[in-house]
Amino acid sequence: MLELSAQGARRVAVRAQLLDAYRPASLLEVVDQLTLLQIDPTTAITRSQELVLWSRLGDAFDPSDLTHALEHERSLAEHVSFIRPMADMGVVLSVADEWVHPSTTAWVEANPRYRERLLRMLREEGPVVATALPNDPEVPYRSTGWNDDKNAGRMLEVLCLRGEAAVAGREGRSRLWDLPERVYPPDLDRPDPAEARRLRDERRLASLGIARAKPLRSPGEPSPIGSVGLEARVEGVKGTWRVDPAVLEAPWAGDRTALLSPFDRLVYDRTRAVDLFGFDYTLEMFKPASQRRWGYFALPVLHGDRLVGKVDAKADRKAGVLRVHAIHRDVPWSHDVADAVDAEITALATWLGLTVAE
Repeated sequence: MLELSAQGARRVAVRAQLLDAYRPASLLEVVDQLTLLQIDPTTAITRSQELVLWSRLGDAFDPSDLTHALEHERSLAEHVSFIRPMADMGVVLSVADEWVHPSTTAWVEANPRYRERLLRMLREEGPVVATALPNDPEVPYRSTGWNDDKNAGRMLEVLCLRGEAAVAGREGRSRLWDLPERVYPPDLDRPDPAEARRLRDERRLASLGIARAKPLRSPGEPSPIGSVGLEARVEGVKGTWRVDPAVLEAPWAGDRTALLSPFDRLVYDRTRAVDLFGFDYTLEMFKPASQRRWGYFALPVLHGDRLVGKVDAKADRKAGVLRVHAIHRDVPWSHDVADAVDAEITALATWLGLTVAE
């Protein structure tokens, strides 16, 4: 049983997410190590996937680079709500059975003619947005309300999960759908499901550095990590963890300060953030303003191997400013920490083409 100090465990997590002083060389290096970027349309600051990349690459990142990688270079792929390395898509598609709920599978099976009609139209007319396709299945999709009357979009998402359709790009905010053979490379390696699960679990643990055997279940990561990596205990934390040996042995490149997206994988699993960092955080964009503690889209603040606070800010593009409503200090800050956070806020505003309005 490996024994880790609290700081050692934090540094494994931070290093795995490319958030120590080491700066990656390229966008592809970042996504390859993180394995996925969650897509979120909220633009209180900028889209989450862009903020995650800026947090690692700094001013070297331009959002047009992401579009180019997705739509022209095809080194990355958009798969439902995530951006992944194209090289991982064979593994992802090999375990598609884990993604689709049985009730959704039953709905697709109840609409064979509708499914075939959509695939035929993709073949003849793709790439195309979902709203340009028929919305009249034999059995309409029923949900809690969010996806009602969005039959084409829902069917295409399920077909994408199963590898029968693919996202070819974007038209504004709308996804362009096409056949997978026109999006994915012809030599995409699709291992058998058992091997695919092993590879996926190893990749996921390497991206996190340290995780519970059963971490937070999410739509992009629907199953446990299991027994990959090394078993470990962390000083002051109950239970056992799994640790990636390569990340464990990698040197600490030094401290830096970073502003993170609420969807950043360092903080996305809120229980893990409490266990390893003592960091209490909730995304409050869905709460009434009067009930928010930290702000609509508050950015977690990383300094070295500690999560030390949140920055409540909003990009006012019409006025040309980044408005900083509040800076919440979870622990006392030294002058050096305060100066580093101020510098990072200024760097974010500059990258956005804005100035800081406190």
